[in-house]
Amino acid sequence: MTTPLTITAATTESMRELGAAVASITTGGDVILLSGPLGAGKTTFAQGFGRGLGIDGPIVSPTFTIARELDGRFADGSPAHLIHVDAYRLGGTAYAPGQNSVDRLLDELESLGLDEELGEPGEHTVILMEWGEQMAAALAPERLEIGISRPSAHDDSGVAPTSDGARIVTITPCGGDWDSRLTALPR
Repeated sequence: MTTPLTITAATTESMRELGAAVASITTGGDVILLSGPLGAGKTTFAQGFGRGLGIDGPIVSPTFTIARELDGRFADGSPAHLIHVDAYRLGGTAYAPGQNSVDRLLDELESLGLDEELGEPGEHTVILMEWGEQMAAALAPERLEIGISRPSAHDDSGVAPTSDGARIVTITPCGGDWDSRLTALPR
């Protein structure tokens, strides 16, 4: 793992632009993990990522469907098959005796038919997984981890926090040729 890249996304649109920029450097077989608290901007990033792949359909959080599959094109024009996964609801509390949380998550992915796609994406498939950090090492030793945080919106104004405001995005390459590809991202 190398030094993470930190980018500030000042607006919702800049978060989408960052998602599109990351999509422009992806290739088939890539796994990208998004993490951050509720409301951090993971789905907004995913919308930009979909835009960057030329996907026409809406990109919405797959929280209740667990995964959505959409087709577009990589930057080189080759077909792209996006599997957008939301692992938030995976890994419930009911474990078999001796089963650890990663094994439980992998079992759930298998029951959904996603284990093979996630373990070894096809040559035209890219995985974009929200809330997947708990199974990162088990799924993909080569991956791009994107952590999104929101600086504290708490102040003395009495105004409730909104989805507006800057986000701090930390992009960490893990294996593969991610280091060289990240040089193409705007700083």
